[in-house]
Amino acid sequence: MKNTKKPVYITTKDFLVSGESFRLVYDSEFNMLVTTPQPTAENLPDYYESDAYISHTDSEKGLLPFLYQKVKQRALKKKVQLITKLNKGTGSVLDIGAGTGEFLKVASEKGWKIYGAEPNEKARSISEQKGVNLKDSYTEFSNQKFDVITLWHVLEHLPNLQESIKEIENLLKPGGTLLIAVPNYKSFDAKFYKEFWAAYDVPRHLWHFSKESMIKLFSEEIKLTSTKPMIFDSFYVSLLSEKYKTENSFSIRAFFIGLWSNIRAWSSKEYSSHIYCFKKAK
Repeated sequence: MKNTKKPVYITTKDFLVSGESFRLVYDSEFNMLVTTPQPTAENLPDYYESDAYISHTDSEKGLLPFLYQKVKQRALKKKVQLITKLNKGTGSVLDIGAGTGEFLKVASEKGWKIYGAEPNEKARSISEQKGVNLKDSYTEFSNQKFDVITLWHVLEHLPNLQESIKEIENLLKPGGTLLIAVPNYKSFDAKFYKEFWAAYDVPRHLWHFSKESMIKLFSEEIKLTSTKPMIFDSFYVSLLSEKYKTENSFSIRAFFIGLWSNIRAWSSKEYSSHIYCFKKAK
């Protein structure tokens, strides 16, 4: 009998909450890695219960959160400019995994009609204080269609990946724009840090994508129109990876690894993270 067991790409661990080890198994069909074993729906929220999980807070305490929040403000404006350009004006935008609502707040200030979903109750509460009300699941918008849908480092968190992608595609208007930002396990910084690469972030990240993955996973109705690098990610991820590897809160080497990752990506086009811009057929 032929052995169909999928190979283990690397073994890493949850550096943030539990310290548990997980295998990243290579899926040749989609050229991606799958976190194994995956948490159940019941215990997955437990892995997000950490004050250090900065996507669910607006904290600036500590060097890494401070840098993250400062760079985020500039990035938010760039993201809103991007969706406005791709949509050729404002319209309705659904942000899935909206965190504390910062992106939607900026989008609203620029004239967008905003909608959002965030499963974490603490993050939703912070968002509400800014006047941005979020649903706890994007499935609550199943009777609506949107000009733009965004997932900023969220797709890797969604259970039942292909089912989730199908549901998201159905929420998009014909001719609508879908923007997805995800880490790239084929980047230089991923290969350099190996099991310490912070963007693996197991088991919160259930899936780990390549550029090939992001073409194969979507239906023929959804066409990839462009891919944009997220230049800052290599620096932030390298800083966090150094912390996991050496326990140092700051490292000059991390800056040079992040810089070299971006320099290498000029030719390889394998940046630490990418934004994938899709268009749905009319």
